[in-house]
Amino acid sequence: MSDHEQEMAEERTDWAEDRTMLANERTFGGWMRTGMASVGVALGLKAVFASFEPTWVPRLVASVFIVVALLIFWAARKNALKMMHRLDSHVAEPASTLRMTIITSVLSVGAAATGLILWFL
Repeated sequence: MSDHEQEMAEERTDWAEDRTMLANERTFGGWMRTGMASVGVALGLKAVFASFEPTWVPRLVASVFIVVALLIFWAARKNALKMMHRLDSHVAEPASTLRMTIITSVLSVGAAATGLILWFL
C-alpha cells in the first residue's frame, strides 16, 4: 500500500470515528427524550386516573414511570460517556462529559420533583 493510500485510509477511519461520536450524541438525546416521555406517561396516568380510589394507586403507578425515567437518564449518561472515552475526536467537537452530566442531572431533578408533586396533588 502506498503512502497516499495509507493516508486516505487513515482519514476515512478518522471520519468514521467522528461520525460515531456524533451518533453517540444523537443516541444520548434520544434516550433523554425517552426518559421525558416516561415522565409524560406518569403525568398522563395521574390525570386520567385522578378520581380512582384508593388515590395512592395511580400515584404509585405514576411513580414507577418516574423511576423508569431516572434509570433511563443515568443509563444514557453512563453509556454515552463510556463510548466517548473509547473514541478519539478528529474534526468533530463532541459534547463535553460535563454537559452530559448537567443535562442528566437537571432532567433527573425535574423528574423527581414531578414525582413529588404528583404525590401532593
